[in-house]
Amino acid sequence: MQRLLMRGGVPLTGEVQVSGAKNAALPIIAATLLAPGPFRFSNVPVLMDVTTIGNLLERLGATVQREGDRLAVDTTVLHGTEAPYDLVKTMRASVLVLGPLLARMGRARVSLPGGCAIGARPINLHLAGLEKMGARVSIDHGYVEAVADGLTGARIVLDTVTVTGTENLMMAATRAAGTTVIENAAREPEIVDLANLLKAMGAEISGAGTDTITIQGGGELRPAEYRIMPDRIEAGTLAAAAAITQGDVLIRGARAEHLDAVLNKLRETGADVAVQPEGAIRVKGGRRLKSVDVRTAPYPGFPTDMQAQFMALMSISDGLSVITETIFENRFTHVAELRRMGADIKIQGTNAIIKGVSELSGAPVMATDLRASASLVLAGLAARGETEVSRVYHLDRGYESLEKKLENLGARIIRLTS
Repeated sequence: MQRLLMRGGVPLTGEVQVSGAKNAALPIIAATLLAPGPFRFSNVPVLMDVTTIGNLLERLGATVQREGDRLAVDTTVLHGTEAPYDLVKTMRASVLVLGPLLARMGRARVSLPGGCAIGARPINLHLAGLEKMGARVSIDHGYVEAVADGLTGARIVLDTVTVTGTENLMMAATRAAGTTVIENAAREPEIVDLANLLKAMGAEISGAGTDTITIQGGGELRPAEYRIMPDRIEAGTLAAAAAITQGDVLIRGARAEHLDAVLNKLRETGADVAVQPEGAIRVKGGRRLKSVDVRTAPYPGFPTDMQAQFMALMSISDGLSVITETIFENRFTHVAELRRMGADIKIQGTNAIIKGVSELSGAPVMATDLRASASLVLAGLAARGETEVSRVYHLDRGYESLEKKLENLGARIIRLTS
């Protein structure tokens, strides 16, 4: 099993380039199922999750070829309608094939999803929305089975904000007859990126980025070429790495407007955060940071995907901070591992109460999910002595060559494969 070994205490300095966004790439690749023909994508991150969804599309009959950060997907011929458990179990985003597969083929059989162990994350809202569009949906032996003679537009009010639910319903609606209105829709930048791809394919969509999205369906869709947006969570993680090591890092390729909540919290800690005219973000630590309170919320609030990384930062801040997790009910699994490194953290319901300590000490720790992995790496970069993070396959699901990027900034970090 691969592990990361690092010796902390080195301020990160230099420049780093942000990769394409995993959470934008996955729905965009799934959207190729909507129209037959060759698609071309650029700025596609080299990640296990991207490989998994590519394998899933190949299982359905598509051809997928990668060259560097470019991905070619040809969906001219599809011969399958089932997303099997052996692929879906490793990645919850596999459920994103449900909407487009049903819309194009009239049938889909998708295993109930797996992925990170951070809570139930049910897909009932996806299924209820598809039923409103005329699908007949059942769950049998761990599979969702959906059938439709033809989808029709509908008004769908989501009970809670769901990113993948919004994406699944958007994609299905592009081939539904009539108008679909999704209310209480997710507003994340990745939703906008998917909408832009669908519009490039010929879809009529308005309101993406707001809580009401309107899709005029039934038009002809065609293949398209598209560039994936930069990964805002990777950019936020790199910004936190600069702050926690008291470094000075220029993060290129990011879009600062996608990170307002994170950058504002970093400024509150006392970190020096400057946005360059071309969009690059410069983060300077240089001093012990102040404790601040954080409450996760749907976009444009503080992202749940940055909660664990910020907790690592708060563990060596000056004072007492409270981090409140409102999105997932089981996203404090990294706390026990941070405590092994000397962090003073108490859990009370959905609140983590962190009393900053003067320093962390290196220790062997185990990653439990994708963002927990990142928090342990950040803690290891700042800790005294050696830290070994095991189960880094979680990290590889969402960060492209993170240890190499950190090493280029001066971190003493290596990957162990034995």
